[in-house]
Amino acid sequence: MATTYMAKPSDIERKWYVVDAAGKTLGRLATEVASLIRGKHKPQFTPHLDTGDFVVVVNAEKIVLTGNKMQDKMYYRHSGYTGGLKTTPAQDMISKKPERVIELAVHGMLPKNRLGNKMKLKLKVYAGAEHPHQAQNPEVYELRG
Repeated sequence: MATTYMAKPSDIERKWYVVDAAGKTLGRLATEVASLIRGKHKPQFTPHLDTGDFVVVVNAEKIVLTGNKMQDKMYYRHSGYTGGLKTTPAQDMISKKPERVIELAVHGMLPKNRLGNKMKLKLKVYAGAEHPHQAQNPEVYELRG
């Protein structure tokens, strides 16, 4: 009888990837980045362990939204007080905080538990083409499609 392989924390090897967001669609970029962060691209993927890699996303300001989403898509936050709901259109969000748009999209695709909170720390997003992670020797990751 074959046994199911379970990765041990000592078996996990982490890599660093750089993803260029220029001209990429937000959702398609986010799904691949979330998959890299979770480690689903590795044969030793184990759901209850963080087997994923670090991902650095550059050129977040050049992300593309299809259709009328630039005007219609809203980002919500709440102050906690009555009537404290704040809405921001995607167009304003991309012009003011383009990193936050990608972070929110990727975080929404990660598990909603302590493991997911740990995984969120492995995403680094930068508005421009420069990033401070050269020392980690990141590999350029080409997105499918």
